[in-house]
This record gives sequence, structure tokens and C-alpha cells, in this order.
Amino acid sequence: MRIGVDFGGTKIEAAVLTADGAFSARLREPNPGDYDAAIATVGRLIARVEAQAGMTPGGPVGLAVPGSPSPQTGLMRNANSTWLNGRAFGADLEAALGRPVRLANDADCLAVSEARDGSGAGARTVFAAILGTGCGGGVVVDGRLVSGANGIAGEWGHTPLPWSDDDEHPGPDCWCGRRNCLELWLSGSGLQRDHQTRTGHALTAQAIVAQARADDAGAARTLDRFTDRLGRALAVVADILDPDVFVLGGGLSNVDEIYGRLPPLVARHVFADRWQGRIVPARWGDSSGVRGAAWLWDAAG
Repeated sequence: MRIGVDFGGTKIEAAVLTADGAFSARLREPNPGDYDAAIATVGRLIARVEAQAGMTPGGPVGLAVPGSPSPQTGLMRNANSTWLNGRAFGADLEAALGRPVRLANDADCLAVSEARDGSGAGARTVFAAILGTGCGGGVVVDGRLVSGANGIAGEWGHTPLPWSDDDEHPGPDCWCGRRNCLELWLSGSGLQRDHQTRTGHALTAQAIVAQARADDAGAARTLDRFTDRLGRALAVVADILDPDVFVLGGGLSNVDEIYGRLPPLVARHVFADRWQGRIVPARWGDSSGVRGAAWLWDAAG
């Protein structure tokens, strides 16, 4: 059995998976938003799920985290939970838990989970994208997570929106210090900002989608712009990686209407005479983070 932890911005979830991928135990608590308290919460959750599953304590743990640890320094960077940045989170967890810990970006864990037994199962190359509170990507090839020489493979959310229109350039400022990042366009907050800028109405992403489905013209145009931008962004990945399948996770991946619209939008921008690719929602939804974390020790490249 394997232990995974999904270290989210608002909650921390721990789970035990059996060898065939079934949940043996699963618990979550709010993320306290404090470094020491969060480490204590992780330790408490792991102890509880081990007890529920009847495991002997001390086995390795995988964690899905925002951002990623630097392979050079071991310090966290690029996390939108900025209080993690610059901290030796992996080493501090190992010291507190007394066991080996492996960290990976939450989008990497989505990719691992979906390539293992989800919507990307059986595909040689899987690119997984999170479209939720933030925006990120992960790459799995032949069942192995591709982290890259500097541990930033798949950092798709902080690349600029490609083929920008005049009204998209130079783009909004990002928390990372750059501007026009995909995260500002393809996240839930990005959808909200775009809709408010164009219509003057401040709505949640869910409300925008609901209004678009109810034939509200302004909301429908907002959803069209979102889908077009996503198609452009995926086309860049197709040109570089040409994955067998794109798997989409996060809250905006639940908008069913985008899946029929995306392939021709991607094909319009790909540098090829023709493009045929699969773009599918994640099988495991919100469970992909904790499931991918549990499989990290098997999928490490």
C-alpha cells in the first residue's frame, strides 16, 4: 500500500492506496496556512490513515504540492502559497515524519495519476493541465514523470499567452513577477477577470458558465474567448511535445462544452499539415492529486 498527500491551498488530504489503486483510507483537514502547523497537520493525517488502513508506520510518502522543490537547493519555489517559497519543505517533512518523502508539483501528480489508471492510461506521452485556482502542467512519458534538468518541466502556466490579440497585449501582471502568463487567462480567477473587464459584471467562474449555458451573450463570448486561448496554449505544447493525449483537470475541466471545440482550435495553430489529438477530462477529478502523490515513488524518472 502507498501513502499520498495532496497539499492544497485550502485543504490537506492524505490517503492510502492499495496495489490496484483502490482507496483503503482517506482523510482531509483544512490547511492552516502556517508552515509549522501545516507540517504537523501532514504528520497527523498520515498517522490517522495508516491506522485506518492497518499499515505499519514508517513507509515512504508522496506529496502533491503547489510549486516545486529546486533540485539544486532543495528549497521550494514557484508556489502560489508563497509562504512555502524558500523553505526546505521536503527535508523538514522528512525530519518531522522520520521517513522518506518525495515532492512533486500538483500538476505533475495529476499527470502521474491519469497516466497510471486514468484518462491517459495506455498512452505513451501524457500532458496533463490543471485549470483551476491556478494553471499548470505535467508530463509523463512511458509511465515515468518527466521533471527536467531543473525540475520545471511542464511549468506551462507561467509561459505567456501565445498569438495574443491586440486587446490581450501586453497582458495583466502576474504574481510571479512576469505578465500575460497563462495562469492569468486559463484559471478560474482569470475567467472571472476577463468577464468583468469585458462586461462590467463580477461573477464566479461557475456563474459565468451557467449563464453561458442559459444563452447569455456576454457569458457565451467569455467562454468562447477562454476556449480559444486554451486552444492556442495547447497548440504550443503540441508543437513541442506532440503528446498522445491531453488530460485536463481542475474546476474548469468540468465544462463539457470545451472538449468538442478544442481540437479544431488546436489544429489551427499547430505547425503541421494536419493534427489529430485527444483532449479529455481527468478520470479521477479532484482525487488525481492525492492518487498521483501516492504513485510518485513508482513514477519517478
